[in-house]
Amino acid sequence: MPRPREFDENRVLLAARDEFWDKGFAATSMDDLLRVSGLGKGSLYGAFGDKRSLFLRVLRDYDDANLRALRERLASAERGIDVVREFVLGLTGDPTGAVARRGCLLANSNAELAASTPDVAAEARRSYDAIATVLTAALERARSEGDLAPDVDPSETARAALVAQLGLLTLGRTGMDVGALTAVARSTLARLLPAPVR
Repeated sequence: MPRPREFDENRVLLAARDEFWDKGFAATSMDDLLRVSGLGKGSLYGAFGDKRSLFLRVLRDYDDANLRALRERLASAERGIDVVREFVLGLTGDPTGAVARRGCLLANSNAELAASTPDVAAEARRSYDAIATVLTAALERARSEGDLAPDVDPSETARAALVAQLGLLTLGRTGMDVGALTAVARSTLARLLPAPVR
């Protein structure tokens, strides 16, 4: 019988996630992962495989958690339009700019690895498609609630909102002032989400 694991798997995954998030895949060494996990090499490899396997597991878990949170937000939102606004404005909520500078693990990883690592590109497509589906549902709801012009296409606008958010993430990583970033986000939302003519 295999021995039960004598470590908190979730804690190890979160520690590895943060190391990859802060440094990127290439700059994170196995020594870094051993240090933050507190595990020996045999335990880390035995539980999660090599660095690439661990990274893909962390990335998938991160994406799934974000997707669950977005779906839950839509289910609890008073208005569908609020979900899309919050999605685009999300990284502007920290006045210190630290959240914007750190960016998003998926977006950072996609920029670093998608061209050379098909698994990362596939995970990004999967995650972005799922996000767009939730945003489409939010915009369909917004239209039926009278918060969005009836001629706006929810599916196309959901993709545009995703593109806007990814662009803001890129600008945020450069250290752009949070006030300027917020102004860009609000201006973009005003164009993407026209209200019905009353």
